[in-house]
Amino acid sequence: MSKILEKEFFSKNVVKIVLDAPEIARSRKPGHFVIIKMGEKGERIPLTIASADAEKGTVTLVIQKVGVTSDKLSRLEVGDEVTDVVGPLGKATHLENVGTVLCAGGGVGVAPLLPIVEGLKKAGNRVVTILAARTKDLIILEDQMREYSDEVIIMTDDGSYGTKGLVTAGMEEVINREKVNMSVVIGPAIMMKFAALTTKKYNIETVASLNTIMVDGTGMCGACRVSVGGKTKFVCVDGPEFDAHQVDFDEMLSRLSAYQDQESAAYQKYLQTVEA
Repeated sequence: MSKILEKEFFSKNVVKIVLDAPEIARSRKPGHFVIIKMGEKGERIPLTIASADAEKGTVTLVIQKVGVTSDKLSRLEVGDEVTDVVGPLGKATHLENVGTVLCAGGGVGVAPLLPIVEGLKKAGNRVVTILAARTKDLIILEDQMREYSDEVIIMTDDGSYGTKGLVTAGMEEVINREKVNMSVVIGPAIMMKFAALTTKKYNIETVASLNTIMVDGTGMCGACRVSVGGKTKFVCVDGPEFDAHQVDFDEMLSRLSAYQDQESAAYQKYLQTVEA
């Protein structure tokens, strides 16, 4: 059991929770994630650790309501407990001074990007960060990103905040004005695909943190498999970060949609039960 110590809604469907998890907090590094389970027979879902405080023994998670389990998590209050929290899982981000790093986060992908931006800045890099979302209300963790970034650029699809346009437009603007040595992109799979295509044009090394379907998180089930450079990799143990130019995003997008109908039906049934 892990108790919720803090809770804050960033928007109607995005919530931040701080959990009491001292062992995970002490071991966590940028790039690591946890797997959460609600109830003894509940679904297991992966969530990247947005931040951790080793002294307080806490980890911070950002959750977007997209299905039954994420919705149940969002309804918990301070003092409630999560049944299981397993981690830290995955490989930590490799951090070194490479020069100028362009970091691009889309939607809730900004949460796992935050500790990476912090780590890159502390390693001595110049960090330019782009935060992208459909609308102003969906931009999250801006103040925290500004603390560790040399510059923060905001992109919104509807132009309600920052500059109107897609994340790729903001990326090209930066690439065309200064030398970028490396890029890190985290967000929806379709966003990462086109961000990777953008940096590939300029031959900029790019890392993407993948968000595949995941079950056990230890490499045993194979549910999270992706093709990287023509080889099968497991996101849970080989990643979650990979060379974005080598990832088969089309295959990944196809696999992500494999259970959409069942997930949607289960979520609608659950919402009807809750409302009743």
